[in-house]
Amino acid sequence: MPLPRGRGLVNVEACRGLKISDCEIARAGGTAIALDQIEGEIARNVITDAANIGVHSFNARGLAVSGNIIRRAGNGGVWIWTSDKREDGSLVADNRIEDTAARGGGSGQNGNAVNVFRAGNVVVRGNHIRNAAFSAIRGNAASNIEIIGNACSGLGEVAIYSEFEFEGAVIGNNTIDSAAIGISVTNFDKGGRLAVVQGNLIRNLTRNPPDEAHQGHGTGITVQADTAVTGNVIENAPSIGIEAGWGPYLRDVTVTGNIVRQAGYGITVSVVSGAGAAVIANNLISGARRGAIVGMEWTKAVTGDLISGSSPYPQLAITGNRAR
Repeated sequence: MPLPRGRGLVNVEACRGLKISDCEIARAGGTAIALDQIEGEIARNVITDAANIGVHSFNARGLAVSGNIIRRAGNGGVWIWTSDKREDGSLVADNRIEDTAARGGGSGQNGNAVNVFRAGNVVVRGNHIRNAAFSAIRGNAASNIEIIGNACSGLGEVAIYSEFEFEGAVIGNNTIDSAAIGISVTNFDKGGRLAVVQGNLIRNLTRNPPDEAHQGHGTGITVQADTAVTGNVIENAPSIGIEAGWGPYLRDVTVTGNIVRQAGYGITVSVVSGAGAAVIANNLISGARRGAIVGMEWTKAVTGDLISGSSPYPQLAITGNRAR
């Protein structure tokens, strides 16, 4: 039976010290567990076939969602939301989230295993995520988010996303196998900036669907502003291994010490008028079919291969890279 809009099968408001653990919730007609202004713990539950969200927290005051199994949710596994951009501090850790659908439609607001919206200082750690219609983990306007050590596979769009009006994201030591795009740190035009993307293993990306209208599909990592990309390993990226900037949206990016294997372009950097500075150094690029390091104007390659370090663009420092 469908639940009233905005309500959960288990619905709790304005509570401290809440603990829901070791329960099984099946076939909720909307959201399985809905929380508003909660401090507490949601742990070791099994939630299956919820028509909407597995666990939806709104304006938490210190919440841990840990060790749960969430399968076949209609629109999302775990959502951590706040009514405006503010401190939230929730922990989403060690959950298994599988087969997340997007029955509500849209272009990414549904279909995410973990969705953090506006909530600040949230940690998403050690989750096993498989088969989501859109993203494994999607931070939207979520500042100081930490996305660490998650195992993600079978994603229909961007596996790990930090987008729109955020300041601060650490995305480290995740594994991503099979997605349209591996990691995207984007929307500098809306204020999205300041990130570290480090130590991730990304492989087997796909163009989905394989046409020019989805130019970004098949890219390992894409970043725009005030971001360090270091120590990542990317394999089988049919479009681009690492993309620095998009049009004029590039500022203070470093791409250092990465390995890119079997890509279309190994590393691309925007050279559109107005694009800012980038350092591309000490990367190993193997089997890049269209060029190891190439300057782009939007989707168009406008330079030869810059692997030698020679470049007419003074805002770029390209040194110590090796291609084979």
